[in-house]
Amino acid sequence: MKDDNGDDLDVGFDAKVLATVHRFLHVTQKKILGAYYAYEVVVPIVDKEVNIDVLGVSDSKSLSLGDVFFEPFTLIWHRPRWDATLTLGVYAPTGEYDSDNYASPGLGYWSGMLTLGGTVYFDDHRSWSLSAMTRTLVNTEQDETDVTPGPELVVEYGLGKEIGINEKLSIRPGICGSAYWQIGDDSDDGPGTLADERKQAYSLGAEINFFWLPPKLLQLNLRALREFGAKNTTQGSQVVLTLTKSW
Repeated sequence: MKDDNGDDLDVGFDAKVLATVHRFLHVTQKKILGAYYAYEVVVPIVDKEVNIDVLGVSDSKSLSLGDVFFEPFTLIWHRPRWDATLTLGVYAPTGEYDSDNYASPGLGYWSGMLTLGGTVYFDDHRSWSLSAMTRTLVNTEQDETDVTPGPELVVEYGLGKEIGINEKLSIRPGICGSAYWQIGDDSDDGPGTLADERKQAYSLGAEINFFWLPPKLLQLNLRALREFGAKNTTQGSQVVLTLTKSW
């Protein structure tokens, strides 16, 4: 846990989170402004353990529903040298939230999210790629605390090179990272937080993608990230394994 100066808070903080996230996406043949229209829902199942020695806290929550994300409007553009997407969605407070339980799987408030991003390909074969995705969140008042968290901005990025292994499989190793900023103050001081102490964090890591070509239409992505430069939030490591099956 980091303070407003980015220094360690000596509170004996430790957190472990395992999330299994199920994403269901339908890309239709309908076009709007030259883009394919799509919609999706994301359902997380969370296993969480939090310990804070200075408060005598040892909370855990096993295999619980988190906050479900609904995205009714997505536009996806495909061009020979670039792809782009624009989406509007909302996080619903479906996960259980208790201000006295630090391992609560939910956040206790609604969030609207605008996503804008794209990928640029540096060659005709689309083997070298640079991608970036921005997500802007606006939050409502949190249950129990009556605090409205400030708006947030997340930027994720990646640079990779796709390599053909054979006629059925290709891989794309690369570097990846993210940046997170709270871009507005909270509405009021909350439990253990000050309204004007905004959160920020960065990460950098590596990833590898495996692409199984038709008829399998299968993708596997493994990504490892180390966080740095955090303020007023936690700092640690993430490992993400993603499996995608298309029809």
